Amino acid sequence: MMLSSTAALWFLPFIAPISLWVAWSDMKWMKIHNKAVLALLGVYLVIGLVALPVYLWAWGWANFAAVLGVGFVLSSVGLLGAGDAKFAAAMAPFIALGDLSLFLPLLGVVVIISFAAHRVLRRTPLARRIVPDWESWHRREFPLGLALGPALLFYIALATVLGNGAAI
Repeated sequence: MMLSSTAALWFLPFIAPISLWVAWSDMKWMKIHNKAVLALLGVYLVIGLVALPVYLWAWGWANFAAVLGVGFVLSSVGLLGAGDAKFAAAMAPFIALGDLSLFLPLLGVVVIISFAAHRVLRRTPLARRIVPDWESWHRREFPLGLALGPALLFYIALATVLGNGAAI
């Protein structure tokens, strides 16, 4: 992995609660709140400066802009929710370009597992009784935050163990 284990360890305690909040809030309200996106960007802004060399930290912002542009287009044509697009863009600075060949399959697996688990659980009477007011039980759309948040968390957690210590 290209993300250093040191940088991943810096990011992990801040990313974990945000990622879990995104998964939960997207299931409950079918919405990824702007404060979650801003919190993740704030983590990169502050902790990134501590965890990364400045030139790599700066390139992370270019990744953010590129993913935001693509996400805007996908959202405009109805292929992706605006919150999903914004959160994906906020995730982008944390993912080393050299790790895309690892992250994209990881994201794909997490999306498939999350989708299957969500579809099974929403048909389970016990789950519906425990959280009957979740918007995602009643909507056709899939709460993509259920996959985006955990995919980022899994990637960062993997980097704490497998990171080569070289760069982001």
